[in-house]
Amino acid sequence: MTSSMPPTGPPASRREWVLNWLRQAIASGEMKPGERLVERELSAGSGVSRGPVREAIMILEQEGLVVSHPYRGAVVAEVSQREVREVLVPIRLTIERFAFRDVAETRPPELLDRLERVVEEMFAAVGGEGDADRLADLDLAFHEAVITASGHVQALQIWRTIQPRVHAYFLRDAPAHSSPEEIPRQHRALLSALRTGTVDEVDCAVTRHIETYLGDDTSA
Repeated sequence: MTSSMPPTGPPASRREWVLNWLRQAIASGEMKPGERLVERELSAGSGVSRGPVREAIMILEQEGLVVSHPYRGAVVAEVSQREVREVLVPIRLTIERFAFRDVAETRPPELLDRLERVVEEMFAAVGGEGDADRLADLDLAFHEAVITASGHVQALQIWRTIQPRVHAYFLRDAPAHSSPEEIPRQHRALLSALRTGTVDEVDCAVTRHIETYLGDDTSA
């Protein structure tokens, strides 16, 4: 079981507090794939009753971060390169090419200004303490902002379904494919395409960006 605990006590929603703690522990790799989530131990370690702990584990299972096995209970799920290649990347490509192309048609100034701020925060986070966590959060914020701005509720719902898995992969394995400094540079290029590129150029830019997470398994 993870040994660290959040620095402050649980807020009004104890389930959300436990959920955020476990989600971060799983995404960061502190809780390893195959590690069991034992309600009794998590409850005792956190000081939160077993009911909210149980609910948090159920949500993690719905998010794909936890899987239940007969006789073993809930364990941390693995995010494999095969899943990234054959499931997460194709879904992301479908959603994000759709959203980026749509946004490229209108180029809303408020969105471009928001993305500029996110990119600036990315550059500021590079080299700082805890930069991997911060970069992961900012990376997801950049993409979710574009998907949200496209105005397609179903695309946003699907994105939020896979987002915890994307986040976990980013923190565990994505650094092997690119240096921290490369993350803000990639998003600066995406933003530049959104500001001045044609729709087709934006499409190519977001496709190249997402396919970088395929590592050596892609010829793109």
